[in-house]
Amino acid sequence: MNKLVGVILALPLSLLAAGVMAAEPLAQASAVPVTGALNAGVTAQLTQLVLGLLLVIGLIFGLAWLLRRVQSAGPRNGQVIELIGSRALGARDRLLLVQVGSEQILLGITPGRITPLHVLKEPVPVPAAAQSATPEFAQRLMELLGKDHKDKK
Repeated sequence: MNKLVGVILALPLSLLAAGVMAAEPLAQASAVPVTGALNAGVTAQLTQLVLGLLLVIGLIFGLAWLLRRVQSAGPRNGQVIELIGSRALGARDRLLLVQVGSEQILLGITPGRITPLHVLKEPVPVPAAAQSATPEFAQRLMELLGKDHKDKK
């Protein structure tokens, strides 16, 4: 049994020694200076990699542009459901006033459900300034991009 344990322990050591001997010619081969042909091959591969990356990035931007064009080709302001107002009640609870056609509905929103609370018989008048109000972030972004808020309509 001691002989078997000795053989089992000697096997990894012999494999390690064989690996060290096999690595010596590799170390000597890597000491050879890089030739011009090898350098040109690396340059060609790097150029191909960069061009492929630029092609993929260009394709992403092109598809994003096409998607924006297709979406804006549809009817503007053709939405049936419109958000009139919103009020936070807590960290995750909200009240929403939505308009569907000519009917306004007050909704209670919680993390697990949406509950219609009241259907208004007479719609709440919404001032024109409140309808065209842009969220502050969107307004700042348009200013940075150089687009005027009036161009939105």
